[in-house]
Amino acid sequence: MTDHPRIPLAAVIGHPIAHSRSPALHNYWLKRYGIKGHYIPIDIVPVDLSRLLRTLPELGFVGCNVTIPHKEAILQIADVVTDRAALIGAANTLIFRKDGKIHADNTDGSGFIANLRQNAPDWKPASGPAVVLGAGGAARAVVAALIEVGVPEIRLANRTRARADAIRQDFGAKIHVHEWVQAPNLLDDAITVINTTSLGMTGKQEFHVPLHRLNPGALCNDLVYTPLKTQFLIEAEERGASVVDGLGMLLHQAAPGFERWFGTRPEVDEAARKAVLAA
Repeated sequence: MTDHPRIPLAAVIGHPIAHSRSPALHNYWLKRYGIKGHYIPIDIVPVDLSRLLRTLPELGFVGCNVTIPHKEAILQIADVVTDRAALIGAANTLIFRKDGKIHADNTDGSGFIANLRQNAPDWKPASGPAVVLGAGGAARAVVAALIEVGVPEIRLANRTRARADAIRQDFGAKIHVHEWVQAPNLLDDAITVINTTSLGMTGKQEFHVPLHRLNPGALCNDLVYTPLKTQFLIEAEERGASVVDGLGMLLHQAAPGFERWFGTRPEVDEAARKAVLAA
């Protein structure tokens, strides 16, 4: 009997998952680098998560991306959790190791920073305060990343104060929590302004934070990428700020997982952006 090597498989798991752009990106990279492998979306309801996750390696999967609503629950299932995933409280990248263990990591923060570095090369994060709008899982990854690159002060506002207070408790004295209604007043001398909420996303509520006090020299980034140019970014640009859309974060956070699963570090460039936007 001939021993054929198994073709590596990877996936993105969530519920729902049909909207995900990750299959378009990873399959583009597989084709681009001539790698024999497949990447598919798998819809898993929360009650089945642990059971089905353990079966994936047996089917030939080498890892997967994790999205809503499983990013927090994964930490209770994984055998090995990186320090940054534990600090953020969520994982987005899993590696199914040869010893049978599930390794959980979070690449959202590194993807966030790589996106800004690539598209705003003059950005100097340590030169002034940052404003972060929102306090969900994405905000936690952003806050961790901003601290790591030397931002001296992070002004955090969220519609639910308790979630922002929890981030302050977990990440320390650089975090200053403010009421949501005070968000416009936080912008005066901010060097970096990040929207981590779903406000402005297609099908969600509009972004309604007034930007009249925005520093014209600020860098503004929206994690939302549908639409690619959100109302927040449009108005920020009109006020003289530099703007970076959220699609680059999706691309950059995906690259480490692809490298670990398929052995090639993919390039994040305009061709990759076009492949995702065409999906």
